[in-house]
Amino acid sequence: MRAATTLVPARLALGDQARVASTGLRARPLRAALSALGIAIGVAAIVAVLGLSSSSQAGLLSEIDRLGTNLLTANNGQSFTGQTARLPLEATSRISHLPAVEQVAHVGNVEDAKVYRSPLIPPITTNALKVRAASLNLPSVLATSVAQGRWLNSATATQPVAVLGAVAAQRMGIDRVYPGERVWLGGQWFYVGGILDPAVLTPDIDTSVLIGYPAAQRYLGYASISQGKLAVGPPSTIYVRARTDHVADVQAVLGQTANPEAPNEVDVSQPSDALTARAAASGAFNSLFLGLGAVALIVGAVGVANIMIISVLERRSEIGLRRALGATRGQIRGQFLSEAIMLALLGGAAGVASGVAATAVYAGTKHWAVVIPAEAWAGGIGSAIAIGALAGLLPALRAARLSPTEALRTV
Repeated sequence: MRAATTLVPARLALGDQARVASTGLRARPLRAALSALGIAIGVAAIVAVLGLSSSSQAGLLSEIDRLGTNLLTANNGQSFTGQTARLPLEATSRISHLPAVEQVAHVGNVEDAKVYRSPLIPPITTNALKVRAASLNLPSVLATSVAQGRWLNSATATQPVAVLGAVAAQRMGIDRVYPGERVWLGGQWFYVGGILDPAVLTPDIDTSVLIGYPAAQRYLGYASISQGKLAVGPPSTIYVRARTDHVADVQAVLGQTANPEAPNEVDVSQPSDALTARAAASGAFNSLFLGLGAVALIVGAVGVANIMIISVLERRSEIGLRRALGATRGQIRGQFLSEAIMLALLGGAAGVASGVAATAVYAGTKHWAVVIPAEAWAGGIGSAIAIGALAGLLPALRAARLSPTEALRTV
């Protein structure tokens, strides 16, 4: 006699498993879509946060490369008594003699002068604007340009003519240079000669109203006594363009060169370092938004678990019929687990697409390169699948435990 053989039910192929799972979702499309919405929102938030952070960093670093990393500044620091120190009048000429220095420009703060749109503005409303005397080569050294009008020249630098920084013009309500346009500066009228583009490396220039050194001496009394003679100045900030391969060398001696008697009273900095640090810190708030995305994913997981539990209850007859036709507990469990994973996967895919689209639109308005890190979309899809598996595990186990007779009672 032949030995009795035990028939082992065939395992469903992956394609068949996906078709069976999709059937359950297509039967209730609105409910499935609403359940996947929470996961889609969470994944979209994660992708958009990481994408916008990476795009903004890439845009800022690209701007730094365009402007150059070889700009150094020497500012008047503080003395031992805590008072604001003064740079020597000869500081600029000393620095310009350094072998690795290519260009030198400077500005001087005219502390007592205030600027207003008109003399009718209350004196207390200064808009935090500064009046600064500027050297004629300032825009070229700072790698900025004139948006409206003209920059100072050897003639206008001696006259009551001012050039507004980008923010200064905005705060004063001046968006265009008209013939005869004037501002009330230091108790007298100054004509507006131009408006600068934003100075990315030196934002202090954006909030400044710039005039020539001769005009500052003639109309505002900005001068010092040097060796018994009246001299214009001193500068308060010196901008230095060094050779790119010698920036560190120039930075090391800049304070001592500017003020040999008190180099500790000179603050030396590299503006591009501050921008690079800002680029690195631009993701400081990412954790908050990623946390909000995680909350949305949890809400989506609850929705998936809820719809799968309800689905098990509503489809008891289907489960009983499949079990009576020979489906195993593992196949029933796999069916409902596959439905949950497919539901979460669809939500994750929609979330990734939405996050990428949001990043592309916003980055386009800011003229940034669109950068989507691999961990953003891969993490979004991976977390969606993991959440779907976890949310669908309990309903799948519950469905697998139903006996055929108990399930068929509802038929």
